Amino acid sequence: MTPSPTVRIATLALLALAVAACGESSGTATPKAPPPAPLTPEQIGVAIAALPTPYNDADYENGRRAFARCRACHTVTPGGPNMTGPNLYGVFGRAAGRHEGYNYSKALLAADFTWDGEQLDQWLANPRTFLPGNKMSFAGVPDDQDRRDLIAWLKIETSPR
Repeated sequence: MTPSPTVRIATLALLALAVAACGESSGTATPKAPPPAPLTPEQIGVAIAALPTPYNDADYENGRRAFARCRACHTVTPGGPNMTGPNLYGVFGRAAGRHEGYNYSKALLAADFTWDGEQLDQWLANPRTFLPGNKMSFAGVPDDQDRRDLIAWLKIETSPR
């Protein structure tokens, strides 16, 4: 016996609800903060101008485009998930290898520095030679201007507004 169209629709609706609920815990969940609103061109100009040299001359849009290479492994939003790489929100001023919930390599756990523009510039130029033994497989950003723009973009996008 074939179910009626109404029974099929109801069954599909219940199945859709069950799939949508997958992964949700039955307890009280901590709501995630919504991502910050996009900056206006004026806000971007003010934020870039407030950065230290050489980042105060950066091209924000080029930095955003350069981050596309990083997006497959990193998030930048407050409370964003760790992926193949750690969430980068709040990275500047953070001790290397110290983002909660991320499984760092022994090399980064043993590193004794704090992330700033200079450290990140050296890391992005060639992660393998900057800190041998780390698990980042990314070859690096060879272009100096792309790195400068990317770091400026990160300074703005990973800092509280």
